[in-house]
Amino acid sequence: MNSKKPYEAQNSGGVDSPKMAGRAKILLGIGCILFSLLALRIFLYQTLHYDYYQKKVLEQMTTEASVTAARGNIYDANGVLLATNVTTYRVFISPSSIATAQTEHNKNSDGVKLDELIAEKLSSILDVSYEYVLQQTGYTTYLDRTIQRQVEEEKADQVREFIDAYGLQQMVYLQATHTRYYPYSSVASHVLGFTGSDGTGLYGLELSYNSLLKGTDGRYITARDAQGNEMPYEYKEYIAPVDGYNLNTTIDVFVQSALEEQLKAAYIESNAQNRAAGIVMNVHTGEILAMAVYPYFDLNDPWTLDTQSSLMLDLSEYLEGSDEYSALKQELLLKMWSNKAITENYIPGSTFKTITAAMALEEDVVDLDEHFMCPGYKIVNGRKIRCHKTQGHGSLSFVQGIQQSCNPVLMTMGERLGIPTFYQYFKSFGFAEKTGIDLPGEGGSIFAAEEDCIPLDLAIYAFGQNFNVTLIQQITAISAVANGGYLVTPHTVSSITDKNGKVIQSFDTNVRRQIISAETCKTVAKILEEGVSGDGGAKNAYVPGYRIAAKTGTSEKKNEGSLGRYICSTVAFAPADNPQYAVIIMVDEPTSGVLYGSTVAAPYVGNVMESILPYLGVEAVYTDAELEKTVVTIPQNCLFWNASTAKKFFSSYGIEAEIVGDPDGIVYKQFPEQGIVVERTGAKVILYTEKSAEETVVKVPDVTGLSAAAANQVLINAGLNIRVNGTKNYTGSGVRVTAQSLPEGALVPKGTVVEITVLYLGGDDIGIDLEH
Repeated sequence: MNSKKPYEAQNSGGVDSPKMAGRAKILLGIGCILFSLLALRIFLYQTLHYDYYQKKVLEQMTTEASVTAARGNIYDANGVLLATNVTTYRVFISPSSIATAQTEHNKNSDGVKLDELIAEKLSSILDVSYEYVLQQTGYTTYLDRTIQRQVEEEKADQVREFIDAYGLQQMVYLQATHTRYYPYSSVASHVLGFTGSDGTGLYGLELSYNSLLKGTDGRYITARDAQGNEMPYEYKEYIAPVDGYNLNTTIDVFVQSALEEQLKAAYIESNAQNRAAGIVMNVHTGEILAMAVYPYFDLNDPWTLDTQSSLMLDLSEYLEGSDEYSALKQELLLKMWSNKAITENYIPGSTFKTITAAMALEEDVVDLDEHFMCPGYKIVNGRKIRCHKTQGHGSLSFVQGIQQSCNPVLMTMGERLGIPTFYQYFKSFGFAEKTGIDLPGEGGSIFAAEEDCIPLDLAIYAFGQNFNVTLIQQITAISAVANGGYLVTPHTVSSITDKNGKVIQSFDTNVRRQIISAETCKTVAKILEEGVSGDGGAKNAYVPGYRIAAKTGTSEKKNEGSLGRYICSTVAFAPADNPQYAVIIMVDEPTSGVLYGSTVAAPYVGNVMESILPYLGVEAVYTDAELEKTVVTIPQNCLFWNASTAKKFFSSYGIEAEIVGDPDGIVYKQFPEQGIVVERTGAKVILYTEKSAEETVVKVPDVTGLSAAAANQVLINAGLNIRVNGTKNYTGSGVRVTAQSLPEGALVPKGTVVEITVLYLGGDDIGIDLEH
C-alpha cells in the first residue's frame, strides 16, 4: 500500500526539473555558440578568405601548364644572328590518366596493358630505356611526368602518330618549347656562353644578361576531374608569355673569325699545352670586337669535351662511370668553358715594359736620347738580375732599350720612379682592380702590397715579371697608351632592344680616368712602331702598309708544378700614328719551336692585323720599299694566246714571262696558273708554246737558316717563284728562314712556288735569373 500522499505523488517527478532546465539551457547555449562559430567560419570562407579557398579548390580541380617565353636573340655588331631559338618538344605522360584508363580497359577485358604499350613505343621512338618510361607510368598520383625534353620535330611527329593510332590523347602529351641554337656553333663560344636544359643562361653573355634575355613565361590553366581528364565545362585561362629582350653585341663575326683562325694556328704550331687566348678591342670606346680562347667548344653541344680534353680523360685510364672518371670529366668541362681571357691571370713579361716606359716619360725621369750601359745584368740590393741578353746590349739609348727589351734600362726606370710613384701609376692603369667588363667570372691581378714592396721587387716589376694580371687588364691598359691616356671600360654589348627593335638600353663609352698625357702616348707609340718596322724585337708583327706598334713578352711560370713552362704573348695597336684597334694574343705553355713571344705570338698578331685593318676601313699606305716587297697574283691563264702578246700582258703586271718554244707561237701551257700568289720581286711565269714540250724541271734547294734576301735570291736563281710567310720585315740580324714548303732535292716544274716562313728569332726576357 502506497503510503505517499496524493500531492507528494504528483510532485515526485518535479523535484529535479530545475536541474533539467539548466542543463537544457547549457546545451542550447553550446549549440548556439557552435552554430555561431560555424556561421562565422562560413562567413569568413565566403568573404574574407574567399579568394584563398577558391584558389585551393581550383588547384585541386585545375592543372597549369607553363608557356615558355621566347628567349631573346643575340646579334653581332652588324646584325648577324649569333644565338636564337628553335622549336622542340617536351614529351610527357599523365600516369593518373593511364591508371584510370587501364581500369576501364580491365572492365572490358580486352587485355591491353597501357603502361607497357606506352613504355614500349615511347622508348623506341625517343631512344630512352623501356624501364625508365615504365617506371614513370607507376607514379599514378601524378598528372605530369616528363619522358624527354628537346625532342625534335621528326620524332615529335612519330609521337603524334602513336597517340592518334591508339587514342592516347589524355595520356601522352607534347608541349612545344624553345631550345637555344647557335648558328655559328663554336664562334665566340667563350663570349656567348650557353644555356641549361631549362633555358637558363649558364656562361658568358647568356649568364650575364639572363634576366633580360629570358623573358617571363606564360600559363595555360585547364579544369580537370580527379582522374586528370578535362572537365566537360569551360574553365580555361591563358596568360601570354612576355618574350625576352635582344642583345646587340660589339662582336664582329669577321674579326672574331680572323682572331680564332690565328689563335688556332699559334696553339697548334707551338704545341701549346694550356690553351691560348686573344682579344681585339677598339682603343677609344672599349668595344670588344673579338675575344677567343682555343680550343673552343660547340655551343650546340657544350657537354662534349674538346679533342685535347677528351685525350686527357682517356689517358687518365679511369674506368668510365667511376667517381674518379666523373670528377675529372667535370673538371675538364669547367676548364673548357672558362673564358681564359678574363678569368685567368698570367705574368705579362716584356709587354708590360710599354707601361713602365709611359710612366717614365710622363714623370720626365728620362730623355729619349739618354744612353745606358747594359753589361747583361744590373745589381739591385746586392742581387745580380740578368738581362735576357746575357752578354749585354752594350751602350744603347732609352728608345733602343725599349725596342730591344733591355731589362737593365727598365730596372733603372723603376728605380728613378720609386715605389710610391710606380704604384700610383700601376693602380691608375687599372691593374689593382677589375676592368668591369660585362662578362661573368672576371679575375684579378696578383702583386705585392705597396707597403711590402722592396727595391728588388720594384726592379723586377719594372720589366713585367713576378706579378700577375689578366689579359683583359693588359689590353685595357695598353689601349690607354694608344688612345691618348684614357682608361676605358671594356664591354661586349652595345644595346638591348625588344622584338620590335625599340632600344631599351644602350651602353656608351665609359671613361674611368685619364692617366697620362696625349704627348706621352704619341712618343711611346712611335718608339714601339719603329721597333716593329726597324730592328726591334717585335718585327714579326710587321704588316706592310700599316704602322703597327707592338711589344712582345715571355715569362716563366712560377706556380708549383709549372716550373720550366712559359707563357708567350704579344700586344699591338694600329695605326701607330692614329691608333684605332688593339690586339693581344697569349699562348700558355708552348712546347715546340723557339719559345719567345716574338716567335710564338707576334706573327699571329700581325696576321690578325693584316686581315682586319682593311676590313675595318683602315687604308694601307705603302712606302716605296714596301711596294717592292708586296705580292702579286697571277692575273690570267693565257692559254691559246700569242706568246709575245702574253709576255707583254704579264709585263704590265710587273711579272716576267719566260717562253719555252717558239717566241711567237701559241701558248699551250702556263706555270704558275691564274690565281697563284707570289712575291713581286722575281715573279716569273713560264709559257710553253709546243703541245709536246715537256715541262722544264728544276731541283728545289735548301734555304732554311738563310736570311730572307739570300733565300729569295737562291730560289729565283733556281727558276722558282717565292711566297713569304711570317715577318715581312727583313731588316737587322736574327731574321731567318725557319721552314720551306717543298723539301730539298724535290724535282718540280720551273716556276713552281716555294713558300718559306721567315721569322725574327731574337728573344725577350724569360723569367728572372738572380745571383747573390
